[in-house]
Amino acid sequence: MKLKTILTAASAAVLLAACGSDHHDAHNVHGDGEHIGQRSFSATLNPTEGNEGLHGFVMFEDTADGVFVLAHVEGLDAGGVHGFHVHEYGDCSDPEAMSAGGHFNPHGADHGSPQSTERHVGDLGNLRADDAGIAHLEMIDTKLELSGPHSILGKSVIVHAQPDDYQTQPTGDAGARVLCGVIVDADIDEHDHHAH
Repeated sequence: MKLKTILTAASAAVLLAACGSDHHDAHNVHGDGEHIGQRSFSATLNPTEGNEGLHGFVMFEDTADGVFVLAHVEGLDAGGVHGFHVHEYGDCSDPEAMSAGGHFNPHGADHGSPQSTERHVGDLGNLRADDAGIAHLEMIDTKLELSGPHSILGKSVIVHAQPDDYQTQPTGDAGARVLCGVIVDADIDEHDHHAH
């Protein structure tokens, strides 16, 4: 599987440490871990101004059941809960990442939880940090798309300072943006890396 190969090369030691304990939200993927991928995207999460101790990444891969999402963030406050969304613009240039715009919401829906019938496409819920400040999440999402007119390619991933309450419109009252990363084609990046 492409995603597994990329992750092994990038951060095997980090992921093994993170997977040793339970960092998973209620909607995580369990089972044999086999995901038959077609397209793979990734986002390297960089800290916004004043949050320099934070870092992480997110991977997205097509599967037969939806888009497999893997997120891993380090440097968070122990036990902290942080809103986690795809935003509409792939622009993290602003010091507070406001250039990323609002949640990716091509259908004009209300904000909600990942399990809500009506929600923004970008509503991915919360990341929960363990006692070491590490948040690790694996889930399948059925509203994200990696191809077509509503593809998340070129959008951004934002991690917020506060939890998403799943109710407050249109943001979930998740607070400041502490990490931002642009979603790129992992296959192209991997090819470019080997080409140089």
